[in-house]
Amino acid sequence: MPAVLLKEQAGVVAWIAVAICAVALVPAGLRWLRVAQREHYIADATSRFALRWWRSDIPNAFLACTALVGLFFTSRWPLAALAPAAVAVLGPLGLPIRGRTSPLVATRRLRTLATVWVGLEAAVLVVGWLLGAPALFMAAGLVVVAPLIDAACALTAPFERRAGQRFVQRAADRLASVKPVVVAVTGSYGKTSTKNHIAHLVTGTKTVVATPASFNNRVGLARAINEGLADGTEVFIAEMGTYGPGEIADMCRWCVPNIAVITAIGPVHLERFKTEDRIVAAKAEITGRAHLVILNVDDERLATLADRLVRSPSAPEVVRCAARADAVDVQVFRDGDELILRVDGAEAGRTAFPPTAQASNLACAVGVALRLGVPVAAILERLADLPALASRLTVSKAPSGVVVIDDTYNANPAGTVAALDVLARTDTDGRRVVVTPGMVELGADQADENLAFSRSAAQVADVVVVVGRTNRRPLLAGAKSIDTVVVRTREEAVDWVRGDLGPGDVVLYENDLPDQYP
Repeated sequence: MPAVLLKEQAGVVAWIAVAICAVALVPAGLRWLRVAQREHYIADATSRFALRWWRSDIPNAFLACTALVGLFFTSRWPLAALAPAAVAVLGPLGLPIRGRTSPLVATRRLRTLATVWVGLEAAVLVVGWLLGAPALFMAAGLVVVAPLIDAACALTAPFERRAGQRFVQRAADRLASVKPVVVAVTGSYGKTSTKNHIAHLVTGTKTVVATPASFNNRVGLARAINEGLADGTEVFIAEMGTYGPGEIADMCRWCVPNIAVITAIGPVHLERFKTEDRIVAAKAEITGRAHLVILNVDDERLATLADRLVRSPSAPEVVRCAARADAVDVQVFRDGDELILRVDGAEAGRTAFPPTAQASNLACAVGVALRLGVPVAAILERLADLPALASRLTVSKAPSGVVVIDDTYNANPAGTVAALDVLARTDTDGRRVVVTPGMVELGADQADENLAFSRSAAQVADVVVVVGRTNRRPLLAGAKSIDTVVVRTREEAVDWVRGDLGPGDVVLYENDLPDQYP
C-alpha cells in the first residue's frame, strides 16, 4: 500500500479518535462542572475533588492508571485514545453525572463557565492539530478536564465579580437608605446559630431582618439585602463567611458592621487556609470598622484577639462572652437543666436551658441583645422559648418509635462533642446509634479529628454507621471497640436504620456530605 495512502488512513483514524473523545467530553464535563458549581466556582476546587475521587479506592485508581497508559500510547496508536475516553465516560465510579443530592443547575454563570471551558478544550485540540497529533491532545484534554474547568473558573472570576458589582452597589445604596444597625457575625462554626439566636432575642424589642439560610458570601449577602431589607428595619444581622483572606474585609467595605461578632475559631476550611492563624486573621477582618466587637473568649485565640483589639490605636469597645471563662462581660452556662446568665460577673437570672443550643453561641447572642437595649427580663423570657434550628440537633420521634437526633448540618469538632452529649443525655432502654460520614475540609488534621470523634462516639453509642469512603478508615479505627456498619450513601444508612432499629432506640445523624464527596 502506498505510503501516502497509509498516511491518509492514519489521519482518518486519528480524527475518528478525536470524534470519540469529543463525545466523551460531554459526560465528563457535566460531571465536573457540577462539582465546580457545588464548590462555589473556586478555582482549584474541581482538581482537588478529582484527585480525591481517583484516589478514593482501587477501582478508581485502576481507571485513572488506564487513562494515563492510554494517553501514553496514543502518540503511536491514535485509537489508544479510546482508553481515556472510556474512563471519562465511566468514572470516577460513584460520582454521578446527574447528581443524587444536588443536580447541575444551568444558571447564567454555569453556562458562561461551560462556554469558556469548551473554548479551552478546543484550544488544546487546535494546538494538537498544528503539531500533527490531534488525537493525543484531544485525549489529553479528557484527562485534564478538571484542571481546565478550574482554569475556566479563574478566567471567568473577574467577569463574574464585575457582573455582581451592580447588585452589590444596589445593596450598599439600600443599606444607606434604610440605615439599620448592622450586626455582622462570623466564625469557623456557630455563626448561623448565633445569627438566629440574635434575631430571636432582639425581635419584639426592635424590627429585625437577618440574612436567610447561609447567604454569607458577597453575592448572597447582596441578594439578602436587595430582596429582604424592608423600610423601617432597625437591625440587620449579616452572616459573613469566607474561603480565603480578604473576602470578609471586602464585604465590610460596603456592608459596614456597627457590631461585629466572632463565635469560634477551629480547623474548619483548614484545607484551604492551611493554618489556624490564617483563619483567625481572615475572621478578624470583620472587626476592622466595627465600633463594638463581641468575642467568644472561651476560644484562646479570640481571647488573645480581644486583648490585641483593646490595645489598638482605634480601639473598639470589646465585649467578652463565654460559657466557661470567668471574669467576662457576659457568661451563659448550664447548671443541670437550667441556664444561668451572668452579666459583669453578677447573676442576672435563670431559665430553662434550650436543649440543643450551645452556651457560647447563646452568650454572644445575649451580648448583642444587651448592647441593642433588650432588657434582661425579655432576654431570659425569649431564651426559654428559643426555637430549634433545622438539622442542628433537632430531636424528634419517627413513626417507628425511634428517637432521631438530626445534626446533619453540623460539620466541626466542637459540634460533634455537643451532639454526642445530646445523644448521651437522651434517655433510652434501647441502642444508641451514630450515623456519620465524618468531617471534611480539616486539612492535615482531618484523619486525626475523625479518629477522635469516632473514639468519643464509641464511648456513647452501641453502633456507628459509617457513610461513604471519605473518612472511612479513621472512623472505623476509632469505633473498633463497638459494632460498625459501612454503607455507601446516606439513603442506605436511612434504610439500615429503618430496618434494624425500633421503639426505644436513638439515632444521631451527624453531618451529611453532598454527593461530590466519595
